[in-house]
Amino acid sequence: MMNNRTWDHTAPGAVVLPSGRVVLGRALSKPRPLQRDPELGIYLSFRPPRDTPWDSRWIQWADFWIPSSRPDAYASLTEAWKRSAAERVEVACRGGIGRTGTALAVLAVLDGIEPRAAIKYIRENYHPRAVETPWQRRWVTRLPEGAGGASC
Repeated sequence: MMNNRTWDHTAPGAVVLPSGRVVLGRALSKPRPLQRDPELGIYLSFRPPRDTPWDSRWIQWADFWIPSSRPDAYASLTEAWKRSAAERVEVACRGGIGRTGTALAVLAVLDGIEPRAAIKYIRENYHPRAVETPWQRRWVTRLPEGAGGASC
């Protein structure tokens, strides 16, 4: 059930998942393209991000790699997917392509897309170079379809 608290699906960086959830992907190195703040931010970086006035989660994740703790990352992304049904959720890394695209692909898997198809979906609907590295692709393709799986 969507409401006016979610992102505009036409906004730059907005990804509409098959369920209708809208998640904003972006680069931390650029200003936020919207005037509204997220209600939950998922920040993918090696070092903790600056404090935000909204609820946020930090996933320790070095550039071009996969999360330091895959189970913790999966738990945070599962929370983001659940909350995106009714709240503005943004996912961001420094460049906004590899780590952000990988996280968005995980959200697509949680939304019911088969893991390999999720990468293609995010490349078509977010950025053509999303999920940049072989190990990022491998992490996404080894996720269970749908929800669950803290062993990821």
